Amino acid sequence: MNAILEELEAQALKLSPGERSELIHRLVVSLDGEPDGSPEEIAQAWDKEIARRVADMDAGRTKWIPGEDVMAEIRAKIDAASANADQPQR
Repeated sequence: MNAILEELEAQALKLSPGERSELIHRLVVSLDGEPDGSPEEIAQAWDKEIARRVADMDAGRTKWIPGEDVMAEIRAKIDAASANADQPQR
């Protein structure tokens, strides 16, 4: 991590949890833009999506993958990405 990032991190860690939360929100918005809809609309959309997914599970329309398999796959991808990052760029 470069010196500027290290200094920013040190300063951010001095903030209260609420201030850090606000900083995180602002940084995410700077990358993704403002969310569409109000917090209530977003919560309703998530409730609807959760209900749809539960109905799919109950009806047997989804494929279940054990958590340990998912984590092993993620770790393998992270390890591969880390190995590639260590290779010199051309």
